[in-house]
Amino acid sequence: MAAKTLQSLIFLALGATLAPQSSSLVLGVALIDPGSAIAGDLRVVGQVEDLTPQDVAKGIADGRYLLVDVREPNEVAVEAYPDAVVVPLSTFDPKAIPDPAGKQVVFACRSGKRSVTASMAAQAAGLAYTRHLAGGILGWKAAGLPTKPGH
Repeated sequence: MAAKTLQSLIFLALGATLAPQSSSLVLGVALIDPGSAIAGDLRVVGQVEDLTPQDVAKGIADGRYLLVDVREPNEVAVEAYPDAVVVPLSTFDPKAIPDPAGKQVVFACRSGKRSVTASMAAQAAGLAYTRHLAGGILGWKAAGLPTKPGH
């Protein structure tokens, strides 16, 4: 998918439901063709699943998750997630995400908004990256999980 198309993604929450026996929130998202009228031109392009900080930390420790931090370099320079790779949203290219080598990709940011955007952009590019860290690094720290000095 061309970068211009990725930049023209407009995300709308079509609804949110809790998965049965799970605390995961799944959002439906729509892609709007910027050259057309909005009515009748929506199509669902993917879903994003909220993961708790505890779920993500356990998944990283178990070797199941690759955490992709989409915050900007100046944010990462202040404070970083342990064991995350950085692919800033401002220059986001799904091809820049390292090969997860069998792990599931989980996006993270400061509060959980940009990570949803990154997940949807990756899905629009054909990648099955449907998870993000709900609450971002703010939620991570509130859960008592460690951060490291930036790099």
